[in-house]
Parts: sequence; C-alpha cells; structure tokens
Amino acid sequence: MVCFRLSPVPGSGLVLLCLVLGAVSSYALEFNVTDSEKAVCLYAKWQMNFTIRYETTNKTYKTVTVSDFSTASYNGSICGDDQNNPKIVVQFGSGFSWTVDFTKEESTYSIDGISFTYNTSDKATFPDAKDKGILTVRDAVGFRIPLNDMFRCNSLSTLENSGVVQYYWDVHVQAFVQNGTVSTKEFLCEKDKTSTTVVPITPTTVPSPTTAPTPKEKPEVGSYSVNNSNGTCLLATMGLQLNVTHNKVVSIININPNATDFTGSCQPRSALLSLNSSSIKYLDFVFAVKNENRFYLKEVNVSVYLLNGSVFSIANNNLSYWDAPLGSSYMCNKEQTVSVSGAFQINTFDLRVQPFNVMEGKYSTAQECSLDDDTILIPIIVGAGLSGLIIVIVIAYLIGRRKSYAGYQTL
Repeated sequence: MVCFRLSPVPGSGLVLLCLVLGAVSSYALEFNVTDSEKAVCLYAKWQMNFTIRYETTNKTYKTVTVSDFSTASYNGSICGDDQNNPKIVVQFGSGFSWTVDFTKEESTYSIDGISFTYNTSDKATFPDAKDKGILTVRDAVGFRIPLNDMFRCNSLSTLENSGVVQYYWDVHVQAFVQNGTVSTKEFLCEKDKTSTTVVPITPTTVPSPTTAPTPKEKPEVGSYSVNNSNGTCLLATMGLQLNVTHNKVVSIININPNATDFTGSCQPRSALLSLNSSSIKYLDFVFAVKNENRFYLKEVNVSVYLLNGSVFSIANNNLSYWDAPLGSSYMCNKEQTVSVSGAFQINTFDLRVQPFNVMEGKYSTAQECSLDDDTILIPIIVGAGLSGLIIVIVIAYLIGRRKSYAGYQTL
C-alpha cells in the first residue's frame, strides 16, 4: 500500500490520501510505502520538475518543462526484500516515469540512482519531435545515509544528462525505516549544511547572492548569420555577457565570438540562432512573429559550464524583447538586459538583429530601442531652458517691485 500526502502551497491545508493510484494537483509530493504488516518501510517528500531539450523535424531544438504531476501513480514502489531493493516509482503524464533505487550496507543505506523516462511519441508534449520513441536517462547519485536517519536536502539540486535537466528541492527521504517509525534525526546534504537562506519555492528561483561578482570588461561584439536555400535569412550583431546566479554565487561570462560556433534555422513564423563554445553547451535565441506584422525575441534556452564544474541550465519561452516591424531590424547600441529568470540575465551591447525578411544579406532600416532614442532630449532641454527663463523673469519682477516700494513711506 502506498500512502501519500500532497501540499498545494505552503500554509494551506494538507490532503491525505491512502491508495494505490491517483493524486491531486500539487507541488509537493509526500508518501510512504507500507509492508505486509502495514508498517511504514519507506518514506519520501520532495518537489521536482524537468526540462527536456529535443530536436524537431525542422532541425531546430526546443525545450519543454514537465511539472504537472496531477496524474501521478505509484505502481512499483516497494519496501524491498531479500531479492529486491527498495525503490520509489512514479508514473505521470503521457509516458513519463521516474524511479529512485536504494541499497543497504551494514550501517548505512544509499540513494543509488535516479532514472527518468519520457516518450517523444507524445504529440501533446513533443508535437514536432524528429525522433519518436521512449527514452531513459539514468544518473548515479550515491548519497550514503546512516541507517535510521532521514536524508534532507532543502536546497536546489540538479542532474543533467542527454538534454534532460532534473530539478529537486525540499527533499526528505528515508529508506529502510526501522520498526515502522519515521526518524526525526536528519542527515543533511552538503548544500543544507552551509546554507542559511530560505529554500526557493521554484527551481528557477535562486537565493540572493552573497558573493559579489568580479567586474567584467565590455564583451567583444560578434556577427552571426543563418542561411537557408534562399540565402541569408537571419542576421545578428551583438556583444553578449551572461550573468548566472548558482548556489548563491554570481558568475559573469563574456562570450568570445572568435571562439563561438553558431547555427540556426528560419521558418515563416519563427527563427532560431544557436551559439555554442567550450563554456556554452547551447545558447538559443528564438524569434517569433506576432500580429502578422512584427517580430520579437520569444524564447531563450541556455546551458553553460560553470567554473566549479557544474552545469547551469534554464529556459524561458514567454519573453517579449527586441520588438520591431517585419522588414526592419532592431537596434540597441547601449547596454540592455534580457531577464530570462531570477538566476539568469543576458547583457547585450551594440545589438542589431533581423530574424526575418533579410534582403541581399544586409540589414534593413533599424528601429532603435528607447535607450538609444535621444530625440526626446531636445524638447526636454528646450522646455527646461524656457522654464528656467520664466523663473528668472518672475524673480526679477518680484525683486523690482520690492525695491520700487522701498522709497515710499505710509502717510
């Protein structure tokens, strides 16, 4: 029997269910497995979501986020016996499954590995996937926990493998529960031992940095282009500076265009520019057409290697930057910030892009950003000058009147 508890939001009531299948819409998952004597043998509470990057039939790449566990079931979750180790098995969505395996030694137990399976034949989630089928990624974990201790890791943890990024936080788990009683003694992960900040509610939100970033010089401006059968279809010129906040540490990365490869694709209503280098797995700029007459930057997907050896990945397909009419380019010479998430921003310098209707491989007339538009300064300066002149005249008039009255006495 599997008993699980779902917590929709902090501070709200808990819904307790004890059944084999089914769940309600939730953020936090909490459940336990009982043995044949109805004693708890495995307990877990955690939050998670996944991002999956896949290739489309148009030879572009897209990233989807999986975070809906409203259809979750727990078939296959077991306490373990002499032949089988304990495991947590969760099925959700259309063809998604997630498995955690545990092993036991004399005085410790281990979270051995985590497997995630998804089905690119699911047209609702992967409508234009190039390769159809069931794919599985497995990551070794190897956390060792003393027997009868609860493993706790409130801090955000990530696993990345083959284009799949798994996010976990608010994790509490105990395998091999002794005498049916979940332990109150906790074994903390390394991040929780050093963290003094509140755990983030979503995996894309990172606590405020405590380490100041090292100032970086202005990045070098690079030129990028994408071609199709009709010639050049996308042009971009820009200096790029990436700001990454990971584990409370801010990293600033200047992109060197001379050491950066680029590719992309052009479609009637979308266009992609993708960059990669030794420090960047991918940095995707996805443009889209809106209202049939304008284009804008709709999506950014990124995965970068950090100096500490970890990988930072994030995606946002709900942006609205660099808006300009079709048939023109967008230009912003001054520094501009594209905020992808609380943990990732892109600073651009000397930016000019045209993802649609490129003629003869050249930029069309540019629409300038408001930061570059100095024409508004003229009326402001003139208005300020006139206001100052009026104030001077009024003051002079008042002083003149006061002096004219000073020579007369009241009779």
